[in-house]
Amino acid sequence: MAAPGNTGGKSSSKFSERFKSPFSGLSDHLKNTHLKDAAVGAVHFKHKIGKLGNIVNPDHRHDEAHEKATDEKRTRIAESHRFESFAPERDGNKIKWYVDGQDYFYAVSVALERAKETIYIEDWWLSPELFMRRPPYFNQEWRLDQILKRRAEAGVKIYVIVYKEVEAAITCNSLHTKHALQALCPKGSPGHGNIKVMRHPDHNVFENVSDMTFYWAHHEKFIVIDYELAFIGGLDLCFGRWDSRQHPLADVHPTGVRNEIWPGQDFNNNRIMDFQTVSDWKKNELSKAEYGRMPWHDVAMGVIGDCVYDIAEHFVLRWNFVKRDKYKRDADFDWLLLEGREGEFEDLIGVQRPKFPVGEYIHHPLSPLSTKQWAHEDKGTVHAQIVRSSSDWSSGILTEHSIQNAYCEVIRNAKHYVYIENQFFITATGDQQAPVHNVVGKAIVDACVAAGKEGRRFRVVIVIPAIPGFAGDLREDAAMGTRAIMDYQYKSIHRGEHSICEQIKAQGVDPKNHVFCFNLRAYDRLNKTPAMVEQEEKSGVKYEDVQRAEAEEIMNEGVHGSGHPSTVPSKNNPVPDDAGQEDTEKNVDAKRRFEAKHDQVGHPQGSHETVDSISSTSMLNGGKVSEQHWEGDPEQEKENFVQEELYIHGKILIVDDQIVICGSSNINDRSQLGIHDSELSIVMEDYDHIDSMMDGKPFKAGRHAATLRRMLWREHLGLLPAQGVDPSDDPNSQPPDVPNNSFEGPEYEFVADPLSDQLWDMWTTNATNNTEMFRHLFRADPDDHIKTFDDYQNFLPKNNIKQGHLQDPFMPVKEVREKLDQIKGHLVWMPLDFLKGAEMAEKGLQINQYTESIYT
Repeated sequence: MAAPGNTGGKSSSKFSERFKSPFSGLSDHLKNTHLKDAAVGAVHFKHKIGKLGNIVNPDHRHDEAHEKATDEKRTRIAESHRFESFAPERDGNKIKWYVDGQDYFYAVSVALERAKETIYIEDWWLSPELFMRRPPYFNQEWRLDQILKRRAEAGVKIYVIVYKEVEAAITCNSLHTKHALQALCPKGSPGHGNIKVMRHPDHNVFENVSDMTFYWAHHEKFIVIDYELAFIGGLDLCFGRWDSRQHPLADVHPTGVRNEIWPGQDFNNNRIMDFQTVSDWKKNELSKAEYGRMPWHDVAMGVIGDCVYDIAEHFVLRWNFVKRDKYKRDADFDWLLLEGREGEFEDLIGVQRPKFPVGEYIHHPLSPLSTKQWAHEDKGTVHAQIVRSSSDWSSGILTEHSIQNAYCEVIRNAKHYVYIENQFFITATGDQQAPVHNVVGKAIVDACVAAGKEGRRFRVVIVIPAIPGFAGDLREDAAMGTRAIMDYQYKSIHRGEHSICEQIKAQGVDPKNHVFCFNLRAYDRLNKTPAMVEQEEKSGVKYEDVQRAEAEEIMNEGVHGSGHPSTVPSKNNPVPDDAGQEDTEKNVDAKRRFEAKHDQVGHPQGSHETVDSISSTSMLNGGKVSEQHWEGDPEQEKENFVQEELYIHGKILIVDDQIVICGSSNINDRSQLGIHDSELSIVMEDYDHIDSMMDGKPFKAGRHAATLRRMLWREHLGLLPAQGVDPSDDPNSQPPDVPNNSFEGPEYEFVADPLSDQLWDMWTTNATNNTEMFRHLFRADPDDHIKTFDDYQNFLPKNNIKQGHLQDPFMPVKEVREKLDQIKGHLVWMPLDFLKGAEMAEKGLQINQYTESIYT
């Protein structure tokens, strides 16, 4: 018997089908005609206009039945994983740490050069003109855009997602990034179409009025290469990040400007001047002969193993979401499919199949996962898990804050110590510190109180920037936002009854036994010798003009298709033809006039030359400042000593020499809540244990966590030798298939026990002495002696002393040198009394209930 409404006859079925489509076959006839194109265009236009309705429907990505089903599927997966992460825990990973940009960028350059199939890059900021190896003059083929150009020409598919900034607020110029990268392989040239760059979020009011995001950023920093390995951490591939462990401030080279380390915009000090017009990367208005740079401390990881797949999955989801959100009708951008997420699971990575799709569906990886080395051989020992902060605006998903979950659980379970390096520290101990809502601070309170009541030695060591926002003069209105951030940090740590310290005290435990806060600071000497000054006078050319000309010379615009090979220096053509570009010609001619006077001004040769940087003197076996040669009148040397805060940008948590969390996530609401900035981090625990000590007792430490902590602490204490500019022979500058070198020796053993009395005495003594020396010599701010804005005025150097220079021009140079001799490493105390008697961030147009969340 036929079902109701069906006569059961074959003829009636055919009639029914013809009734549904009376013009059967017409669509096939219209295919590839203008009428068909018009019909498809009409559908696309309808959907574009339809997006206006999303203004009144903030759940428009989650309200239809299929969207709800996907959300439920993602939720079930997350609830089955630790920290409610999208990614599971994975055994058998090889994971390598990288401390500071020199090692990291070198390793990335090696790995990129080996790429055979695909490269994924996700960054907050990407500078195509970044030199991955230094000095730039001798490593021009290792500029980032050059590497990517070579790989694209070799057939590698390169996918890049960068944050599309709000131009009025941020200077990173993602449009330049996109245009520069996509111009590397013009139409008709090898590699054309192999580099794709997406920018997000969209600020086009006509296209995305309902989904525009102005306050929050895509903040992830990671790379995936061939699904074989990944890099993840705090380092963007951008200007200002390359640095070595001694953290030099100086980059003046009288014996040859081609020895410069930071060309053009890469030489930066945000306290004096922010990045300016980064699309003109050669331009730099900050004179190296007058100021030091802002040194940069950072940490990242290299990964081989199953976690590479999870990092790649996050990228593919982000790519498909941006495709849907911004490039759905753009044939230049394809949908990405993922092995293991096919068929009924492709919705997990944001794949959509509209009636009239634009762009292809490309299956990744291009060769099966089973062919990857980590899939079947040579397993590592690190148990790891990817965690993230992500939500509807950033990835089209329900909010995930597995990073905050991981931080809180790992800290709360700590038994011996918690070590934090982070760019920010803004957190709450409960629900009484609005507008701050993340509860990492509550986990710290719980861990300290538990230790205090049990009588355990337990320390929380927090290392953050002295000024976490690049402001110049903190007294000015322009620094209001930075002062607001600092105010929230002080309230998080110790000011007010709901702060971490006061909440610990309220439970009968003394926070002074448990919570310790530090900054980092560095000094150097600009090598502006009397002979160089004479050279400027005789040539009529300032060194600032020479540094600009050098930046003009090295590679210029050749890789962007606007130059000629003759403009690119090479071994066969070390001096490029500067004809045809008036500004370039003028600058290069000035440089030549300057260099022509070199031999006429008596520059010393050989061992008596004044070194270009004395930053090594704060490190192991680096000698003393008082022993450094200075060419000319010793009293003139004083004008060239400089200091600056060492900017901490890494996002690292190490607990009990067992567990490490590293990634892009700061400790603030922006990074931790999930609904604000998008972030990606990795939680790591090494099952390869080494014999160590903890509080004087034998202890089995995880190799990965323990060696990273020891490396960081030795750097901060000055117990590591300075690095040379070429790290090619250092295992730490190679991809993660080469294990770390921990530089074992007496200093390695000295820092083995993180709770030893001798180590803690050196740590606090160095911090105290360094703080006092920087105060006495430079009046470095912020400082505990500045409790009000009147104090600030009285504390800072007088007589128009330049930022970062010696505060007393009459102090004998012998005294200056001897006091600099006392600075060991970079550690200084965080000034917890800074502006405690002042209103740091007055409520008003800039700071109010509507804008507070931007700063937290």
